[in-house]
Order: sequence, then C-alpha cells, then structure tokens
Amino acid sequence: MKTDNFIAFFTVCGFFIGLMFVVIKINDPVELVFYTLLITLFFYITIHIAIMNYVDASKTNAARFNKDKYEEVNDYLINELAIREKKLESIISITPEKIILKKQGKKHERVKAKAA
Repeated sequence: MKTDNFIAFFTVCGFFIGLMFVVIKINDPVELVFYTLLITLFFYITIHIAIMNYVDASKTNAARFNKDKYEEVNDYLINELAIREKKLESIISITPEKIILKKQGKKHERVKAKAA
C-alpha cells in the first residue's frame, strides 16, 4: 500500500475519533472545531512519524521504476526527434526557385536534382 494511502486513512480516522470525543465532552461549537482539528493534526503528525521510521520509500519506488528502461526509451525518443528536426530543416531550406525548377523540368532532371 502506498504511503499516501496510510496518511489519508489515518488523518480521516483521526478526524472522526476527534469528532466523537468532542461531541461527547464539549458543548461549545468553537471548542468543537478547535479540538477536532487538534486531534486530527495529532493523528496526521503521528502517521508521518510512523511512516518516516518504518516505511522505506526508496525501496518501494525502486521496484516500480526501471531507470535503465526509462533512459533507453528517452534516448530513442530524443534520437527520433533529432531525425525529424533534420528532415524539417531540409524541407524548410528548399527555396521557391528550386520548387519551380523541379516542376518545369523533365522526369529525369528531377531525379538528378534529388540525387544531387
């Protein structure tokens, strides 16, 4: 289970436990809100201390995240983007005069122009 789920669960538990104790003991609405938030904060801090001491976050993330495969995929995508960028630069570098010459020339002249 993720650490975020522990934090959310115990914070909500703290809220409802605080609410139960405050409703039994206190009649003033301002004190009801204050003590409920205080007990919720206590549970919130307690679960953070428990997670900090007993859950090793680095091991759980290492199991789910394969750094080598991630870097391999990113290198492939970067190379593909570089190739596409070169293609776009070559397309942009074609001037209108070259396009007109290609349209007017014969079929074999276009092949020579492409080969050169």
